[in-house]
Amino acid sequence: MSGSAHPMDGEGELSAADMSSPRQTNTPFVHKVEVPPKQSLFNEFMYTFKETFFHDDPLRHFKDQSLSKELMLGLQSVFPVFEWGLKYNLKMFRGDLIAGLTIASLCIPQDIGYAKLAGLNPKYGLYSSFVPPLVYAFIRSSRDIAIGPVAVVSLLLGTLLRAEIDPTTSPNEYLRLAFTATFFAGVTQVTLGFFRLGFLIDFLSHAAVVGFMGGAAITIALQQLKGFLGIKKFTMKTSIAAVLQSVFSSAPHGWNWQTILIGISFLIFLLVCKFIGKKNKKLFWIPAVAPLLSVIISTFFVYITRADRKGVKIVNHLDKGINPSSLRLIYFSGDYLAKGIRIGVVSGMVALTEAVAIGRSFAAKKDYQIDGNKEMVALGAMNVIGSTTSCYVATGSFSRSAVNFVAGCQTAVSNIIMSMVVLLTLLFLTPLFKYTPNAILAAIIINAVIPLIDVNAAVLIFKIDKLDFVACMGAFLGVIFASVEIGLLISVGISFAKILLQVTRPRTAILGKIPRTSVYRNIHQYPEATMVPGVMIIRVDSAIYFSNSNYVRERIQRWLIDEEEKVKAVSLPNIQFLIIEMSPVTDIDTSGIHALEDLYKSLQKRDIQVHTIKPHTTRKERYTEGKNCRSFCFIQLFSSLSHVPPLPLQRSDALAKGIGLLFFIQSYPAAGAWCSSLFSVRVNLWCNESLKTLCGVLVGHRFVGNSSPLDNSGVTSLGH
Repeated sequence: MSGSAHPMDGEGELSAADMSSPRQTNTPFVHKVEVPPKQSLFNEFMYTFKETFFHDDPLRHFKDQSLSKELMLGLQSVFPVFEWGLKYNLKMFRGDLIAGLTIASLCIPQDIGYAKLAGLNPKYGLYSSFVPPLVYAFIRSSRDIAIGPVAVVSLLLGTLLRAEIDPTTSPNEYLRLAFTATFFAGVTQVTLGFFRLGFLIDFLSHAAVVGFMGGAAITIALQQLKGFLGIKKFTMKTSIAAVLQSVFSSAPHGWNWQTILIGISFLIFLLVCKFIGKKNKKLFWIPAVAPLLSVIISTFFVYITRADRKGVKIVNHLDKGINPSSLRLIYFSGDYLAKGIRIGVVSGMVALTEAVAIGRSFAAKKDYQIDGNKEMVALGAMNVIGSTTSCYVATGSFSRSAVNFVAGCQTAVSNIIMSMVVLLTLLFLTPLFKYTPNAILAAIIINAVIPLIDVNAAVLIFKIDKLDFVACMGAFLGVIFASVEIGLLISVGISFAKILLQVTRPRTAILGKIPRTSVYRNIHQYPEATMVPGVMIIRVDSAIYFSNSNYVRERIQRWLIDEEEKVKAVSLPNIQFLIIEMSPVTDIDTSGIHALEDLYKSLQKRDIQVHTIKPHTTRKERYTEGKNCRSFCFIQLFSSLSHVPPLPLQRSDALAKGIGLLFFIQSYPAAGAWCSSLFSVRVNLWCNESLKTLCGVLVGHRFVGNSSPLDNSGVTSLGH
């Protein structure tokens, strides 16, 4: 059992020198570990509950604090502005001012376009960049997220709303349903954060998100062809087939060349500005102000040429003034209530996924941590309040957050400054957008969604995990060939299917010994590794639950059958010992225990002895409760016994040939005393209390790892 082998491939393990502390005397240190004390049901439940919902120990800052300090910490926990506000200075304000003005110039034209994407009046896009950022700034935990409408959520919301109500025939009901969906999106987000259920959004894998975002970006870009080409009649569907059919069917009479010229010209301008910003990070402001500059120039051009009279579609009138109250417009009863809840839950979850991913990404770059649950509460609160002030679903915008980050934002004040600029726009500047051509808004949106198509990420996913790539492409193809909601369902479904596949079909591996070492590795990954004649060592790489216990048992039996056929063909010794490496098995339930018992009974009839190596403490408790598992004895020898003197002790020749000498000692205490006195090594002994009265303990060396325990029946054979 000595050596420096690993329980898992690629994972290191401490050497004998690391395991034993240096001692100045020759007196060996022997430590016997009894069966761990059994935990009460309440203590076990509380431990599991804490690790599931409060693994970050959110109340640790309140320990050993005075009452006044606890009140201040509580206030800062709910409103982080009271924490960073005390440290705010002029230098930080300068960075926030530059960042706020920069993202404001970017958000104003984007908000107008995103609102149209959601099927709403452009003013609601501006409303959604005024109130929500203000609310978020006071209760957020991320320093870099810029809040406002985003393309993917706008498209998703618009698609789901149009599936219920036609905005052209029932605009008031459509608007009310949008506010209702926004309200319940916020309620969903607050609920997930308050009850610390944020881990639920992690079920949407990174690969599925990459595919979904890429498909949504292409769908959004195709939707902009209506404004980009000046098409009057356009399909309400989002699939690529329906959009292309609508585009080409209107080609003979529906395209407007002036509109196309405006769109192509400014799209090229925006792409060039983005290229300049990527080449020189100091010129980050150029791609940030380019959309607003494009709006100003194109609006002026349309106004002086009166291109709107020649078929160029424009924004038309935008109402001045700040957000009116919309609380009375929210459906709290009636047929549309259930529809609003369904749409709100879906759009709220997608918005959460995007915002949390953005927040974690920028937090990692600046080396600070965000509280995911607090972030959800902040996003939910701003959407609940936003729904009562004529806003639709807002979340973290990747393009604006990236600009905010590069521009040097320090705190959430950049969001406040952006909100103030939007306020001034609503109060004084909205009439100036009357002649803004729809083509320039389409060009701005196309330019904004291009980065969402992450080809490099898809290629990397393909290289790393083919199953992840299937999830990525499933979500991508589902969005562009069916609809956004179908693509979302496919991405979630594939993510869950992958989890179920990994849980129900865990990996197992046969371990072999690397020549001239004491290291045991997967023989399929290390072709030079050789198996010990007469012994099969199998590693189970997952917890053993009711969902996979039968598979694990059957897979081990298939390994044995296959191996027995091979050894018979080359006239090698039959398999006499099955050793199951249990260190990767993080947990085991009653079904797993029964599966091991059934395996033990089955192999006992074939004269194959079963042993387990390195079960964790919690699993040892459960083993001892099993009917056929009560005689488990685990002996860990942390040393390298390279030279064992000939001793008159009984041994197993089958194991001694490849693993090392396995000695049988006639009393339990003698095992530790024998090793300590002869080799001055550190011995860890763990044994069931009932074994102390039995006749022997197995002691081994040169085995899978320097901390690998073997179990023993306590009788003369290497029994279960």
